[in-house]
Amino acid sequence: MPNYLKRMFAVGAAGALALSLAACGGDGDSDNPSSGESSDSAEATAGGTLYYLQHYPFESADPQRIYYGLELANFRRTIYRGLVAFPVTEDPVEAAKPVADLATDTGTPNEDASEWSFTLKDGIKWEDGSDITCEDFAYGASRVFANDLITGGPNYILSYLDVKDYPGPYKATEAQQAAFDKAITCDGKTITYHFNKPWADFPLAAASLSMMDPYKKDFDEGAKSTWKVLANGPYKVEGGVWDKNKGATLVRNDQYDAATDDPSLREALPDTIEYQINPSDTSVELIIDRVIADAGNDQYAVAAPTIPPTRYSQIQGPAKDRAVLTDSPYNFYLLPNFKSMTNPDVRKALAAAVDIEGVVKARGGEYAATTAESIVNFGVGGYQDNPAFAGPNTGDVEAAKALLEGSGEKMPYPITFTYSKTDTNDKIAAVLKENWDAAGFETKLDPLTDTYYDVISKPEKESDVMMAGWGADWPSAMTVIPPLFDSRPNFSSTTCGQDYGCYQDADFEKIVDQAANSTDIDEQNGYLQQADEKLGEDTAYIPLYVLKNYYIRGSKVTGYVVTPSTSMYPDLGAIGVEH
Repeated sequence: MPNYLKRMFAVGAAGALALSLAACGGDGDSDNPSSGESSDSAEATAGGTLYYLQHYPFESADPQRIYYGLELANFRRTIYRGLVAFPVTEDPVEAAKPVADLATDTGTPNEDASEWSFTLKDGIKWEDGSDITCEDFAYGASRVFANDLITGGPNYILSYLDVKDYPGPYKATEAQQAAFDKAITCDGKTITYHFNKPWADFPLAAASLSMMDPYKKDFDEGAKSTWKVLANGPYKVEGGVWDKNKGATLVRNDQYDAATDDPSLREALPDTIEYQINPSDTSVELIIDRVIADAGNDQYAVAAPTIPPTRYSQIQGPAKDRAVLTDSPYNFYLLPNFKSMTNPDVRKALAAAVDIEGVVKARGGEYAATTAESIVNFGVGGYQDNPAFAGPNTGDVEAAKALLEGSGEKMPYPITFTYSKTDTNDKIAAVLKENWDAAGFETKLDPLTDTYYDVISKPEKESDVMMAGWGADWPSAMTVIPPLFDSRPNFSSTTCGQDYGCYQDADFEKIVDQAANSTDIDEQNGYLQQADEKLGEDTAYIPLYVLKNYYIRGSKVTGYVVTPSTSMYPDLGAIGVEH
């Protein structure tokens, strides 16, 4: 079963980290400027050095172990290429259409999409000058199965590839390896993936994640390969090893042939990218202050962290022209506990009372978040507002009180709200408690100061309502709705998995199965919309907000763009510097 917990950890590192940063200040000032699109900048040209300033370390530079959204976005544009990739574009529709990368096209499925074939381009090479082969792709995919050594990355392929009891290439018997070699077959430059069920959006998965990327067998040292880099993109890591806490210098890869690439994927403009990581507690403010000041090499810098509320007032004058405000891929939401809150009218009352606009204000205002109408992000294919949450975003206390009074339950109705403690989340909790209590609930706040998701995933817990966040692994609700609410891959005797509210419904899971067995993406999206509506009818979740990204760049950065193709991070496929 896919390791969805890792994806939540990725959201925790990017989205929840942003939550903790926002705790440093209050609401945005309404006089502060923002831009709904990328800032204008000078025409991008090749050459010069770009400085990339980051505030937290990655967990690995190994393509099969990468799961941070920021790392996937940046490495796909610089050091690693895959079968397909998403183009540099601000158009969300075009951004979700894969473009051929190391393959000659975006793949050919069989009739039911249970097999996909790709033919590799000629002239594609590793940085050591050797050819990238079909066998390299098969070997890369095989490493995902060795999840005792190649840990932490996405592993959807484990539930899709038509092979059983395969332990990965390091421990496989001859028979086990032979079975794997039938699941991924090579015929010259053509690779075919044989799945045990339809995978209609496989190209989207291959473009979004690097689990299917090639890996050279004689370069592999298993777990010891964590920070080694063998590049096949326009850049390579100077010295060949990524420094977890410092970063690396990316220089031109002389074995990269631009003729094998599509300019819509990566222009590779800077000669050098100084990728600097500073994981100190104060690094976010230091990075943002440096880029606002715009002196020396910081004029050529891209800031990875979003601007925290404590710096909103400084985004004035010239800094205003270098700031960009966008929606992020991360949605935050509430979850009723179906083991304790069994009365559907109580859950409906809970939802009706929620003041989403007040929550957004507590989160930091219009520069920090925007109201959500579904658990599915705006940028995901087939998105639609969930009709169950069409009420006023300020909350309807009187309607909630009427529902609670009509539920037959004794009032005030006691509930425990569990959340991860930060200053910002304390403010959000206070907003929620005010309306809930006014509607007839008696709300006990339960802020957790240590670990969080492992606590709320337990089947037996005192929590009646919880807060969580999630981002899609690729632009499909298949990576949102089933992993969060399908009880079958989530439930065990000790955990509800990512189904934190322990929701279980046979009719819902039937719709999920129809979506999973769809051979057409449009058909699949239709079923997923039905599944989301079912969740809304059952009040399986209550949408809160979509996190916003508020970025700033140096004045001599060119071609600056933030795109859905890179999960709304600055897109290094287009960015250059004046020189």
